[in-house]
Amino acid sequence: MNTLARRARAEWGPLYVTVREALAERRLRAVAMTLGAVVLTAVVQIVQNQSWGFGLVQDSGSVRAEDPLWPALLRTPLSLFVPALDLPVWGALAQVLFVFGIAEICLGRWRTLLIAYAATLAGTLYARLGIRLGFDHPLGLPASDALVVDTGPSAAVVGLALYVAWRFGARFTAGAVVAAITIEVLLKGNLAGKEHLAAIAATTVLIGVSALRDRRRRRRRRRDRSQRGGRAGVGVGLPPIQSWNLRRGPLQRRSWWYARNTDLARARGRRR
Repeated sequence: MNTLARRARAEWGPLYVTVREALAERRLRAVAMTLGAVVLTAVVQIVQNQSWGFGLVQDSGSVRAEDPLWPALLRTPLSLFVPALDLPVWGALAQVLFVFGIAEICLGRWRTLLIAYAATLAGTLYARLGIRLGFDHPLGLPASDALVVDTGPSAAVVGLALYVAWRFGARFTAGAVVAAITIEVLLKGNLAGKEHLAAIAATTVLIGVSALRDRRRRRRRRRDRSQRGGRAGVGVGLPPIQSWNLRRGPLQRRSWWYARNTDLARARGRRR
């Protein structure tokens, strides 16, 4: 039990402390964007269940692979908050509240939105590529998937979970996310599972870019510290330190005090 608790603290301890301190200090203000996303998702769900609102939501927030590219790209941001029609809405709300909330605290609002949009966009673009490749290709999709409505926060949730796990060193959690999506694709092979793999690929690229930036930043800091240390070691105009001890030997070197007294004695002898 102690070993399990120790591993859990090593895996999730830094993440837990970060989230707990942010909520204790800022309360709901720490997840203001997340709460707004939850409210938006709930409102969209209510609207699309109305006879007058279903078409409005479909025209502004639903994405299909058969749609023209630019209108689909314009609808992609809102599609994050359009719950899938074949899934319970409480699942989407829970995903947004939990994963988006942790990501907002740990990564910041703008980075959270960037990763969420990049993961969703990767899934949207993959659907088009997969249909072009065809069902016979390992990465391909059947032509019927072009009619599937592609909405919901699941791809963004996968990307954010993977990025946060990497950022806080939760390597086991990151591996579990990738393994779960891979198993889903192997068992079902549906559009959603393969879009989640595309979201993982896009997030991995973002992780690589972030790791490269962090490495360059560390190198720059080390170089600056070494340069400051080198400048600090340069002389500042003070005389060199001289020993007060006499060094024995055939060429005996005297201290400056002994030399000064000797010179004074010689000068006095000349005056006499």
